[in-house]
Amino acid sequence: MTSPVFDAFGGPVAGSEESTRSSRGASSVPGVRERWRMSVEARALMVVMVVLLSFGLVVLYSASALSAADEGRVAHYFLARQAQGALVGLLLFAVIAKVDAERWRSLAWPIMILSMLAMLITILPGTERFAPEVNGSRRFLFGRSLQPAEFAKLAVILWTPMLLVKKGAAMRRLGKGLAPFLVVIGLLSLIALAQPDVSMAMTFCLLMAVILFAGGARIAHFVFLGLLAIPVVAQRLAEKDYFLQRILSFFAGFGTAEPNASGLAYQQVQSLIAVGSGQLVGVGFGEGNQQRGWTPLAYNDFIASVVGEEFGFIGVTVLVSLFAAYAWLGFRIARTARTPYQSLVAIGLTYITVITAFVHVGVTISLLPNTGLTLPFISFGRSNLVLTMIMTGILVNIGSVREKRFGSGATDPFAISGT
Repeated sequence: MTSPVFDAFGGPVAGSEESTRSSRGASSVPGVRERWRMSVEARALMVVMVVLLSFGLVVLYSASALSAADEGRVAHYFLARQAQGALVGLLLFAVIAKVDAERWRSLAWPIMILSMLAMLITILPGTERFAPEVNGSRRFLFGRSLQPAEFAKLAVILWTPMLLVKKGAAMRRLGKGLAPFLVVIGLLSLIALAQPDVSMAMTFCLLMAVILFAGGARIAHFVFLGLLAIPVVAQRLAEKDYFLQRILSFFAGFGTAEPNASGLAYQQVQSLIAVGSGQLVGVGFGEGNQQRGWTPLAYNDFIASVVGEEFGFIGVTVLVSLFAAYAWLGFRIARTARTPYQSLVAIGLTYITVITAFVHVGVTISLLPNTGLTLPFISFGRSNLVLTMIMTGILVNIGSVREKRFGSGATDPFAISGT
């Protein structure tokens, strides 16, 4: 009898007998059922997700009701659309949490290619019917129903660890190791820049860098590539005048805060006023002033300012604490993942969700220049909401294990091992 083979992460090596046995969907033994048992971290992560989602729907209604009325719609227009996304997200979450996360490894290339093609459709000439211009950019398909770049983030998270694990020791070499990552993720970033969406292009590159670093890529390579990228990034930023103006207006502060289109710091100044007026406990639900027209897109890019005004310092602290808990649970799941691939995927999923949230809050309190990033689970946007719930579902599966159950406990997904 051969001994089971385990990798450095404590899980069975892909292709080994143990790995094959753990990936079977059902036991061949009569009267026995195999099912996924969630770890404590996975169950806690699910609770954090539900709390954030519920809180987000409440805040969104307060932040968007007056804006909807100004546009001639019913007050709950944005809430109803977000609730639709939440229902779809919950359904996908329930399904994906039961899908073996190792299967995403074989789907990494198809998902990456489909993401590229979907993003290309948004910028190709003659596709305006399917990808109309919204606020000076073409980032959406079918009106504003689908933003392909959001799902391209998932493609980066699934594809990068796949190739990283496959290359193994070759990652120590610049040419054969990092070159394929730079070509594929670089192409994806160029498409994002053409939309234009500078924030998303930077997100793709940062995601790749974080996963490669966690997977053991050499720091010297990052330094070398960073030095090479400086003139390229500087040139692209110079071509995107609006992005440069955002940075300049951030450092200029109140000096450019006129309430008109040229006052690019206006949103951040109004956000500071909102958070400051909330003080310790806030002015109360629905009693804020920023969503009355003072802060443009208060229900999207600056929804954390609504939290600060209506729920005060305590509300913002609770919000940040929930995302900190998400980070802690996600990285614990990554540490105990079944395979190296799943560990790297969990790191990417946790990083993108949490860093997006912290950057959003940082913009709200003027620690960072305006990036246009939404707040996961909270801001209006069905594509982002569904994607975040899909990513949480993958994390929950990575934090689960297969076990054999007998009798009445065989179908209870919340049963604790040994009970």
